[in-house]
Amino acid sequence: MTQRLTRAQLGVTDAMIAAFGETVFALSNNHQIRRGDPVRAKDFAAIEAHRHELGMGDAEIADRIGLTPAQVTLIRNLEERRRFRTGHYHMLNALGGGKRYRAERFVPFQDQFRFGEEALRLRAAFSFDPERVRSHVEQGWWRSDTLSGWLRRNARERPDGTALVDKRGTVSFSGLAARVAAIAAGLHHHGAVRPGDVVAVQLPNGREHVEILLAASALGAVTTTLYMTYRGAELEAQLHHSKARMLVAPDRIGDFSPARWLSTHRSELPSLAAVVIVGAEVPGTIPFERLAAGAPALPRDRREPTAADPFLLLYTSGTTSSPKGVPLNYHQMLTNARVGIEEHDIRAGDVVLSAAPFGHLYALYSVEMALGGGAAIALLPAFSPPALAEAVERLRPTHLFAGPAHLAACLGAGLVERMDLASLRLVVLSGAAVPPDLVHAFAPHLPNGRICQLWGMTELQAGLYTRTGDDVDVAARSAGRPSPGTQVRIADESGRALPPGEEGELQARGPSVFTGYFENPEATAGAFTPDGWFRSGDVARMDTGGNVTLTGRLKDVVNRGGVKYNPQEVELLIESLPAVHQCAIAPVPDESLGERACCYVVPRPGAVVTLDEICAFLLARGLAKFKLPERLEVLNELPLTATRKVIKARLRPSPTRLGPQPATPRQGREQTRDRSIQ
Repeated sequence: MTQRLTRAQLGVTDAMIAAFGETVFALSNNHQIRRGDPVRAKDFAAIEAHRHELGMGDAEIADRIGLTPAQVTLIRNLEERRRFRTGHYHMLNALGGGKRYRAERFVPFQDQFRFGEEALRLRAAFSFDPERVRSHVEQGWWRSDTLSGWLRRNARERPDGTALVDKRGTVSFSGLAARVAAIAAGLHHHGAVRPGDVVAVQLPNGREHVEILLAASALGAVTTTLYMTYRGAELEAQLHHSKARMLVAPDRIGDFSPARWLSTHRSELPSLAAVVIVGAEVPGTIPFERLAAGAPALPRDRREPTAADPFLLLYTSGTTSSPKGVPLNYHQMLTNARVGIEEHDIRAGDVVLSAAPFGHLYALYSVEMALGGGAAIALLPAFSPPALAEAVERLRPTHLFAGPAHLAACLGAGLVERMDLASLRLVVLSGAAVPPDLVHAFAPHLPNGRICQLWGMTELQAGLYTRTGDDVDVAARSAGRPSPGTQVRIADESGRALPPGEEGELQARGPSVFTGYFENPEATAGAFTPDGWFRSGDVARMDTGGNVTLTGRLKDVVNRGGVKYNPQEVELLIESLPAVHQCAIAPVPDESLGERACCYVVPRPGAVVTLDEICAFLLARGLAKFKLPERLEVLNELPLTATRKVIKARLRPSPTRLGPQPATPRQGREQTRDRSIQ
């Protein structure tokens, strides 16, 4: 120690430092490195061979070169400031004082992992209000949950419990954990995936999808899902915007090969470093099974993911505009899933089946809850009514997450009456408007189960749902009450909260709500009110019990001569007609009234649909006259998103006006018919 003495007091000059600095530093024990453990092994030859590397104390150096210990200390300190790699301090701190260091167990901080520029840009998208963060933590909503942590816990507590179940059999939690660890090493080794990198996944609901989701999570990478219906244009847009480093996809999706498409478009995606293919090998890509085939272990300095890390970068389904990127972290998603486990009564040993595709957050919500609750994830690669019926009877799920279209298709095919649904305790419906008649038609077929209606969005996961103790009428007419931690309000155009029974925009805030669209400040600004509520764009009303009924979308509202109404109830009524397969109502410009309602219909095969019949049916059901559609367009199909939502922005009436004959679809352009409401 120099005892705070100055250079003048110690007699240390610049010339002395220049003369002795190299020698003092070379002899200093700041160089100490231990290779192996020769002392414990009593390998005296090895000890002697690298004794010079162990260094000397200041007093030993002073005695050897003829300086005072204080002079040596000062010179050594000055030399360290000039060139010492301070990582050695970290080495000493990591082991504790007095212990010598083993170089093979330590990576100096200068050489440790650094987030890439793209990863830092994504992390910067999470701009939480500090007061909200404090509240979420203090109330216990935000904890330390991660997917990899949940998997490790299951593998430790119930190693032989079933994690995955499909036609091929079952996979235990310990088996899944081992497989995920191997694939994570393969992602790092073959695909050079690092924490914060984006891994794009376009896969059906199979084992590989779950494995890649968990492996990416274990690495601290971010998953972006691509719908199975996406082709070149959609792939390019999402891969480019997300800056995905890897794509994992099947060798073929129908007549489309993602790998072969990429072979001619790779130059347009500079961030994409690797393509992993499930199925037949494709030149220039990595076979999926190679990921798990003995890749080197992950680096010692691998950064474990934390709850604040980005987890998903999902894209909205885009019914009115181009999809927008929604960054979501573990705090947001797993808080929402953790409370959902209890609310949906998911227990260890249960079996959770999703008919919805894993590309959709609604389906991922079911995966999260199954993993968090110690339940098995049942796998249905692709939906069809017979495939779902077989999966329910073979896999015996306790929970089914589906869309209204899935159940309607099974009912329409006459399969429900023949299905054994005794294993089901809960059927959750979401993803589109839920017709009350559908709930009432399906509920009697559940001898031991109930139906839950759920409302959610990519921006917040599960926001509302009915509870397991609710009467079937509540699930038929409403999406229930807010998920624990979530606050909702029904607001008018000025942002004023409306009383029960009044219709307005559904707005939400809480621990699962996103903070903004990725690199889209204009969309973000329009998504929130000045006081921080997320504007869902959904029109709804709340009853005195807090149950919320969705009545449509703000952008779907028809303004007929100053009288505004949402057409969703009209659409649901029209779709109950035997001749109608699908229906959508959208406003069309009108010189006198501003807007009129145009009804776009896809008839069932061989059926005839007329506007007069539709209006007569609606009037007989008690619909107000001003809500009647005044124009009919009969189409071969409606424009749909990958999640089967109608893209009303693409609905355009035909400029051709036909006579009063019944309208039936033709090849090419559709037929139309007009009427006026007197």
